[in-house]
Amino acid sequence: MKYRPLGKTGWKTSILGLGASPLGGAFGSVDEKAAIQTVQAAIDLGINLIDVAPFYGSTRAETIVGRALKGIGREKFFIATKVGRYGSAPRDFDFSAARVVASVDESLKRLRLSHIDLIQAHDVEFAPLDQLLEETLPALERLKTTGKVRHIGITAFPLEILKLVSTKARLDTVQSYCRYCLSDITLVRLVSYLKGKKVGIINASPFAMGLLTDKGPPAWHPAPANYRDVCARAVEHCKKRKKDLAKLALQFAVSHLEIATTLVGTSSAKKLKSAAKWIEEPIDEGLLAEVQGVLKPILNQSWLGGLENNL
Repeated sequence: MKYRPLGKTGWKTSILGLGASPLGGAFGSVDEKAAIQTVQAAIDLGINLIDVAPFYGSTRAETIVGRALKGIGREKFFIATKVGRYGSAPRDFDFSAARVVASVDESLKRLRLSHIDLIQAHDVEFAPLDQLLEETLPALERLKTTGKVRHIGITAFPLEILKLVSTKARLDTVQSYCRYCLSDITLVRLVSYLKGKKVGIINASPFAMGLLTDKGPPAWHPAPANYRDVCARAVEHCKKRKKDLAKLALQFAVSHLEIATTLVGTSSAKKLKSAAKWIEEPIDEGLLAEVQGVLKPILNQSWLGGLENNL
């Protein structure tokens, strides 16, 4: 496993991180024993960043991660979790200081930890910007003084909000998803700026939430029909050559040296082991060029969501 520095945190994070949303059932039913084995397999593979959230499975993912890490040395992993989002309805977002503080305490209990390495305001495109800057992030800064959290970051899909908040607040990390993958490389637009501020970059969803896999995306995927169709053609292109688009997608996603880590979401230890093996192998440059040609009609075209004033 290779490691890269994560901004100014002082950490060296594995270039492959474990995204824990599938442990909560985001992509289908999950067997708890298998989920626990997946977390433990991550540690065995040298993966040292586990990213989770109360939102994932209505806290189930955090509970599973906590059980899986029982007895594992604290020096072997960094835990990143989140505050602010607890569901998908408007009422399920709460970025108030009181809720943030309570949420951290609840996460610590579920994770069975004394501190959280990285706490992230979750999907800040849905947060009132003034509240985020004047209430949410200051509350997290106060929690740093208690030792309950070590570093602070934000997550969002729209890149504009990541840059906007990073200009107005002190952040250690930013995380976006589906923004550095075969179908969308817009995250590179922020790399130089974030590097200058020593803000670490976490890249999530290298498979574009299932679009770049044989299985395909879940029914709830927000991509429009034409986007799905082009990705499906890329899958078929690889199948005809007896290649796996997911492998190519992951190899591409981890290739950017200024992106510290790429999160792979899975509840399967077998799939995680395959992913760890893939990133040790050289990328097929010929296939990459072919697939990029197939995906060119939708490259960097995406979908939006969030509060209108934040976009």
